[in-house]
Amino acid sequence: MSVLWIVLGLILLVVGGEFLVRSSVALSFKFNISKLVIGMTVVSFATSAPELLVSLQAALDGSPDIALGNVIGSNIANIGLVLGITAIIAPLTISSDFYKLNWPMMMFLSILLYFFLKSGEVLSFIEGLILFVSLIIFLIVLIKKSRGTNSDAIEEVDDTLQKTSNFKIIVWLLIGGSALYFGSSWLVFGAKEMAQSYGVSERVISVTMVAIGTSVPELAASVIAAVKQEKAISLGNLIGSNIFNISSVLGLTAMIQPINLVNPKLLTNDIFWMIGFSAILIPFMLLPKKFEIGRLKGFIILGAYIFFVYSAFSAD
Repeated sequence: MSVLWIVLGLILLVVGGEFLVRSSVALSFKFNISKLVIGMTVVSFATSAPELLVSLQAALDGSPDIALGNVIGSNIANIGLVLGITAIIAPLTISSDFYKLNWPMMMFLSILLYFFLKSGEVLSFIEGLILFVSLIIFLIVLIKKSRGTNSDAIEEVDDTLQKTSNFKIIVWLLIGGSALYFGSSWLVFGAKEMAQSYGVSERVISVTMVAIGTSVPELAASVIAAVKQEKAISLGNLIGSNIFNISSVLGLTAMIQPINLVNPKLLTNDIFWMIGFSAILIPFMLLPKKFEIGRLKGFIILGAYIFFVYSAFSAD
């Protein structure tokens, strides 16, 4: 039964996220916000909503391991699973923006999260605020840097949503909000039930199954783009998702409800996997063929991810 709750929760999160993105973009057009700003802020925030609701629901329900594990596990899955599989299907070309801005920001936030958790074994309001303010500064720099260039963020914005009626926007918002609320509740409930029934910790379920589930939309979009051999498969999108997960999802959750570190393995094991998967991208980008992550590297990344999932269950 726990699997059913998790599956239903994930379906509602995907549906809710899609409706929230559409309604948010349509609403932004009503306020004459530029496509660049919509793509980099509104779309990014809306696509992080499922993870935010899951972490917030878990923190409020007294399951901080799920709140933290969801984000740490999603960041690992975005690189290990999504990037690994995508690179196997079609080699990824890397732009200079990746190592000049996006990657350093992802590493900075990952290491900052580690020290925040290590210092007091809790992610406090102030620390959550620091993470969120870091995101705002990053977005301001990104928007200024992207003006006048053909940004990927602009391509993510659907022009047809400019003509959406106010009634449709309200209906979409209601559907999206309701689906996200119930989806997050059912997913957290199912994860807790599954942990109890299988005799593993909530941390294991969250860094593996819940994290894989919330990464499914990114995986589907990346695989479809890879199969179609679209050059727009962007490593920046995955890195951007990881940046938002830490700064927005954990930042906002901690500002509403401080997140306690209950299971020490999140700090002694999982977060190092997250930092490791992030760090390995630079040598992979430079060696042996520069600015490309090809099939062999994809197999290595995916293999490392499979080992991570195996070790999470076996060492619990």
